[in-house]
Amino acid sequence: MAEKHTILGGKVHVYQRETGTKWQCSAYLDGRNRRVSTKETSLTRAKDFAEDWYLELRAKKASGGLLSERTFGVLELC
Repeated sequence: MAEKHTILGGKVHVYQRETGTKWQCSAYLDGRNRRVSTKETSLTRAKDFAEDWYLELRAKKASGGLLSERTFGVLELC
């Protein structure tokens, strides 16, 4: 079973997939679910990474710099 933790009052989820050794994190912000690998094997360091990542996302949103990822359909048009 995959291991899961929440931080920042449930705003950020830190989890490890069953087949993986690295921790992942996700957050729902600005109408989208955003995910990234922490590239950490230590839960403590992964939580620190996830907190910093989320705060950076919030800062980008506040400054108008939070962009949505491009989809495969958009990439095909380029």
